[in-house]
This record gives sequence, structure tokens and C-alpha cells, in this order.
Amino acid sequence: MKLKFLISLIALVAVIWLLDNKLGKLPAIGKVFDPYAGFWQNGEKQPLSLDNQIILDGLSGEAQVVFDERMVPHIFAENTHDLYFLQGYVTAYHRLWQMEFQTMAAAGRISELIGTVAIEFDKEQRRIGMPYAAERSVETFSKDPLTKTVMEAYTEGVNAYISTLDDKKLPVEYKLMGYRPELWTPLKSALLLKYMAKNLTYNENDFENTNAYTLLGKETFGLLYPEFPNDNDPIIPPETDYDDVSVHLDSSHADLGFMLKRSTYDEPASDIGSNNWAVSGRRTKTGYPILCNDPHLQLTLPSIWYEIQMSSPDVNVYGVSLPGSPNVIIGFNDSIAWGVTNAGRDVKDWYAIEFKDETCDEYKFENFWLPTTKRIEEIKVRGGENVYDTVIYTHHGPVVYRKENEAGTENLNLALKWAAHGPSAYYELVEGDSGIQPIKAESHEMGNELLTFYHLNRSKNYEDYKSSIANYSCPGQNFVFASHDNDVAIWQQGDFPARWPEQGKFIMDGSKVLNEWQGRIPQEHNAHTLNPERGFVSSANQHPTDGTYPYYYTGVFEYYRNRRINDELRRMSSVSVEDMQRLQLDNYNMTASDFLPILLTYLDSVKFENPEYEDLAIEQLKGWNYMNDAELYAPTIFEIWIEELQFFMWDELSLDTLDPEWYYGNWWDLEKNQIRKPALNNGKFDVDYPELPVLLKLLKTQPYHKLFDHKATPNKIETAKNVVYDSFYWAVMKYYDLDKYQLKPLEWGRFKGTGVRHLARINPFSVLNINVGGNRHIVNAMTSTNGPSWRMVVSLGPELKAYGVYPGGQSGNPGSAYYDNAVAKWAAGEYYELNYIRKSDDLPEKSHTVKFIPNK
Repeated sequence: MKLKFLISLIALVAVIWLLDNKLGKLPAIGKVFDPYAGFWQNGEKQPLSLDNQIILDGLSGEAQVVFDERMVPHIFAENTHDLYFLQGYVTAYHRLWQMEFQTMAAAGRISELIGTVAIEFDKEQRRIGMPYAAERSVETFSKDPLTKTVMEAYTEGVNAYISTLDDKKLPVEYKLMGYRPELWTPLKSALLLKYMAKNLTYNENDFENTNAYTLLGKETFGLLYPEFPNDNDPIIPPETDYDDVSVHLDSSHADLGFMLKRSTYDEPASDIGSNNWAVSGRRTKTGYPILCNDPHLQLTLPSIWYEIQMSSPDVNVYGVSLPGSPNVIIGFNDSIAWGVTNAGRDVKDWYAIEFKDETCDEYKFENFWLPTTKRIEEIKVRGGENVYDTVIYTHHGPVVYRKENEAGTENLNLALKWAAHGPSAYYELVEGDSGIQPIKAESHEMGNELLTFYHLNRSKNYEDYKSSIANYSCPGQNFVFASHDNDVAIWQQGDFPARWPEQGKFIMDGSKVLNEWQGRIPQEHNAHTLNPERGFVSSANQHPTDGTYPYYYTGVFEYYRNRRINDELRRMSSVSVEDMQRLQLDNYNMTASDFLPILLTYLDSVKFENPEYEDLAIEQLKGWNYMNDAELYAPTIFEIWIEELQFFMWDELSLDTLDPEWYYGNWWDLEKNQIRKPALNNGKFDVDYPELPVLLKLLKTQPYHKLFDHKATPNKIETAKNVVYDSFYWAVMKYYDLDKYQLKPLEWGRFKGTGVRHLARINPFSVLNINVGGNRHIVNAMTSTNGPSWRMVVSLGPELKAYGVYPGGQSGNPGSAYYDNAVAKWAAGEYYELNYIRKSDDLPEKSHTVKFIPNK
């Protein structure tokens, strides 16, 4: 009897322990299903669970927040401190888990949540200097009294909300992952800004260019990777005069001859981009400017943006904020509107470092040995032992790759110099009493992005706008502007290094003084224009200038969306809000309109090997209007074909002879449920395909160029015609195999399968397989994972009207009616009229007001 009782007791204790503790990747089941504190409590029964009146420590005066029918908060405060305190409070109320998860990712702390699987990811964040960069930003914020006030007030507000949380009120992700929120700090807000900087500036091609140059040599590399391909159509009109700008830089050259492989976590982001434009009142129906913006970012739930209005005696601004950071980032007030797109400029350089010995205490610079500094990073690991990683810093920046523990870097130590780290020291060789010595110098002050948006939110005219963005450093952005005064402008702003030609395009020798950044481009020399003759300004991640701009720059740029937008804006007159909304939703495929006529011409005289299928594909393509609309089949054929064309064309970029027979037996990726893209060099070294305009030019002008010859067929010489048909044949076979084996639908929208995915990749919390058109190089830049994260159209003037929508909802709670309520409207190309409230008693019809009272 006692034995049975003991066994039962042990079993009961074991069950209780299992229910109350996280087991591997599984949450503590008992806590998750607890009827009083588990996920049941995250189902919102009322539109708003906040009380009508809330008494808070930390407020200095009374305030109110009006929540409209979409749960957008409109904050009305008596002073600056309370305004940002309440921004922090209401943002945390809706988005706390998202705020903390993103900043923990930026800090390299995900192992604390999910264990050993995230150790390499966390190391990468530490090695590229994310926490270091955020700490430097906090120092800058603290030095400026205004920024310090705003940041501290926002932090206090977030923590005031956190202090109200018990297990019942915790966001569901905390329950599923088994942890609790920490108190908010200014460092977390700074980490969020570095998280965005990483997403938007990790687009340099130093590794890839170095490898391609080594493979191809100078002449062929120059042909395939020109600085300015044809049909550039830059942000600043080509007729801009730069005669008053004089640039004098010491010049050097890159030392090449090695092949490199990036870390998995260091791969450049793809499909990151945006559109913005502003049309002068000279060309609109109302006689006042219309400004438009749609940043194309990763589509996530909760949304990357949080819609908000903020009003106090010195400001009344509406737009979207980044959860975790104060101010409105994209928006408008009663006098101006503004928006941003990514500059695409390369502000990351890699330097090969030679250490004196295995201690890595010193590194070579010219004929001298300079001291390193070392930062020991402690990575806490859930369910495992802590990991310690020593990151070595040079004056260039942190050594991300070390030859003794990194495969693929060809015995190189590589340090990263990145604008997001802030201004760095540099060395000059100065002759003194003891001969030539390296003298350390400090560069300019670190930028203050928070100050930029604080002042933009309050700007009234062009001069205010110009002064506001002067504080902005990284990531480089194209700030579009329009005002009630009928000014339209655009300014590419950021800390852009002044470079000699091709500096930063390849890996550089870190021991050479001439490879140092020689200052930065002054703000007044950054590409900008005010009220151009054409009557509009625009950007879509293309080159900021043409080749006459006196400063050298490199980066990753767009060549199609910008041309379509500019063509349409040039064509339009008496422009309306509806015209602008239609342009944001435009699905015209300019890549196809460029390529398809010449590709079909090459096929005119070809005898098809499989005419039953190939004739049907040709019929679809010839009848296509170049619109990537969701219900069409032709876009699917074309997009598969253009990928095949590049695969057949660029085999010269591989050290290996590609085996098409192997590839075409393994072309479907079962894990990702998509067509497999073959890796050049079998993934051993990074090389990028040349841009599509380069391929188009070769097809049009040099059809017998040696680059069209296949390496895999040494006894045969191929021309452009062979490459076009080979790629077409295999594209058609794949297209019909998709249907034959029911691998994927053939209509473009369903084939592409756009999804808005939960940040933690929890499928039940995601909205998947949204049937929408568009694609990467299309104005409606909708891919499977990225797209317009916020569409905004603002018509300025006495009767200010604004419209917007994003793929999500205000709440970060999957159990809320406001979690993904806007996704369907966004997918349908519809907009909400935005409730810009001028007075706190001028309320929308359906709204809920919460009064906040200081606890005195």
C-alpha cells in the first residue's frame, strides 16, 4: 500500500513538474493552459481592455488618449514629457512582446529564450558590434538634453505599463516561450534603431565583388558590374549642375586575389526597398502637393509599424512609429508631410587585418603595430552553459571573421567598418621629432536619429525639414518632403564616407593608410533637389545621381520601379489622390517589357523540342499585357524563365562546371515548397549575378559574346540564341511539372504565395498564401515575404486629407480583433481615411477615450 502511494506521489510530482516547467522547445504546458493566467486570457472580449480612467505615477499633468474604431491611439498631453510617456505606455500595451523580442535579437540574446540553436546567431550580432553601436547611441542621446528627456519619458511609460502586468495579462508569446519581460531601458530603444540599420544597410557586395573580380579579371568584371548601367533614371534629375562642388581625395587601389564566403547570418538582405514621391501643386487637382510613401520591408505580425497621433502644445503629428522608439517616423502634420526610402548606399567596408601574434593584442598599420581592444561577450543559453566570445576591436571596427575559427575567409582576419557604429577614429601619418608616426584622430560627432524625427514631427516648412534631417546618420534614407507652402523636395541623407573610385567595392588591406575613410560627404553635397522643373520628386532605391556627381559611391540599386514611377508621373496631369493610390498598386512588369520582346524574337526561328507545351507558353506570353496581376498565368512563366536565363547565362561565375542534369533532377525544394535556386560554386564562395540591365544589353548588342558559351559543353559554342532557348525549354518544363505533380498553383498570386508571418514564425499566428499581384521590381513590390509595409497618401492644403493602410493591426495580441484586421483591406488595395484630430474634443464617431491622471 505504501509503495503504491509512493509511486502515485512520485508520478503526481512528476506531472506537476512537467506542467510547470519548459521542456526543451515546449512551453510549460500547465502555465499555458492555466484557465486563470494561460493563453485563454489573451482573447480580448472587449474592444479595449483599458479602463476609462487610469491613475499613473510619473505623469506631471492630465492627459487623454482617444482610441478610434481601428484602435489607433490619439494622444493629447499638456507637455512634452507626458506625450512621450504615454507613447511608451500605449505602444507597450499593444506591442510589448514585439518590442522586447526585436531588441533581444539585435543584442544577440535569443539563446536566452530558445537555447543552443541560437548561439551562432547571437555571436554574429555581438561580432558585428550591434550592442557596441547601441551603447554609443545611448551616450549621444544622453548628451543632448532634449533627446534625453524624450527617451527617459518614453522609457518610463513603457515601464509603467510593464508594472501592471501579472501572469494573466502577459502577452501570449511570453507564456508560450516561458519568460517574463524585463524593464525597458534607453539601450533597448537604441538596439531597435540598430536592428533597423542592419536590415537597411546590409546590402554591400564587398565579398561578392572581390570573388567576381578574382574569377573574371578587370575587363570582364567591368563589363558585368558597371557603376551606372543604362536607363539609370536617378533620384536627382540628370540635368543637375555640380560645378560648384570640388572633391580632392588621396587615391589607392584594391589588393585582390582571394575567394571568400560569408557567414550564414551575414548574407545581404534581399527585397528590401521602398517607393516615395511628392507631386507639386502645379500638377494636382487641388493646387497643393500630394505626398506618397510605401516602404517595402519584411511582412510580419505584429506589424513593423504602429499607427499613432501625438498632440501637445508644440506638436500635432500623425503617422507610424517603430514600436520601441519614440516619435513618428513616417507621417504628416498640418503643414508638412514626409516619407522615407532606403538609400541603398554601401556604408559597410571590410578590412583584412594582420595580427602581430596569436595574442591578437596588436595589429599592423603601415610599418607600425597598433593596440587592439577586446570585448568579452557573455551569451546566456537557456538549458545550457553560458558561452563566452572575445570580440577584438581595431580602429576600423570589430574583427567579425577570424581565420582560426571561420571557414571560407581564406586565412583572413576581417574587420568591419560600418556607419551604424558611429564615427570612428582614424589614423594619419604625421612627421614629428621622432620621425613619421601614426597619429590617432577623432572624426565628426555621432548622428542623432531621435532628434531628426523629433524636429520633423514639428516642422512647418522646407527650412525646418532641412535642419531636422541634418542630425540623421544611419541607415541612409531618401527623405521626401511636401509642404502647405507648395514646396516639394527630396534629400538623400546619411553619413556617407568620402571615397576614392572603387573604395569599398572590394575587401581592403587594413594596414594601408590610404584605405582609411577620408571624412564624410558634407550634408550640402548629399544628393538633393527642391521644386524641380518637372514638378515632382521621387525615389525607389535607384542611384541617387548620374555619373556627373563628383563623389564616388557604390551600393545595391533598383532599375525598374523608379523608371515606371517616373514615366507615370511625367504622363499625369491634374493628379488626384486616387491616381496616386492606383500608382502605389501598379503591377506593371517593366522587367518583362524590357526583356520579353527580344527573348521572343530569338525564339522566332527555333524548332521547339516539346511544342505541345512550348506553344502554349508562347501564346500566354504574347497575349500578356505585362501586368503581374494575381489571376494571370503569364507572369509565372516569365518569372521562372528569367531565373533560368540567368542560371544558364552566368556559369562563368562558378569555379565548378555546373551540372544541369543534376540540377534539373533536384529543382524542387521540398522543405521550402519553392523552386530551388542553384548556388554558384556550390555555395563555397559568394558571387552575385550581374544586374538585369547588363544581361539585356548583352542580348541586344553582343549576341555572340563568349559569355553566352556554356562551360559544360566544351565541344560546342553557344550564342545568345542557344541560351535563350535552353532557358525557355527548362522554364516551360518546370512550369508544367508544377501543375502535373500538383506542387504549386500556376496563377501568379497563388504561385508567389505572399505571407505575413509572425515574428517567431508561429504559423497559427500568421496570415499565409495571400493572393496578391506585384513582385520585387514592380511598383507594387510584393514578394512572398516582403512588400508594402505601410501605404500612405497625404493631400496637403486647407482641407488636409490622408489615407493609409498596413498589413496587420494595432494589437500584437493574436487573440485580438485588432491583430490582423487590416490585412484583407491591404491585400485588396484599399485604404483607410486617417483620423487627424485637431482638437481633443473633435472625436471620431466610434471612439473610446481613456483619461490619464497623475498620482499625486
